[in-house]
Amino acid sequence: MNSIKRISGFLWILLGAAVIYLMGKQASTEIAAAIKNNKAVLDTKMFWYIIIPIFTPIMLGLCLFGWYAWKGEYDQIARDSEHLA
Repeated sequence: MNSIKRISGFLWILLGAAVIYLMGKQASTEIAAAIKNNKAVLDTKMFWYIIIPIFTPIMLGLCLFGWYAWKGEYDQIARDSEHLA
């Protein structure tokens, strides 16, 4: 089970990094297309200027969660309250 947690952690890191990259790529593509077509440039920019700061920290948190899982921080999880003290 611990090996599954570690492999999943690596996958979370990859997923978080990929989403950040794809989000930036999609934003630049849509903004460039809006500028080229001279159509709703401000609306497109405002959309991405709001979305990127909201979702980037979420994806960084996903990467951090994956890092801890990959390093084995979640190998031993207490099953009841007496192990927490």
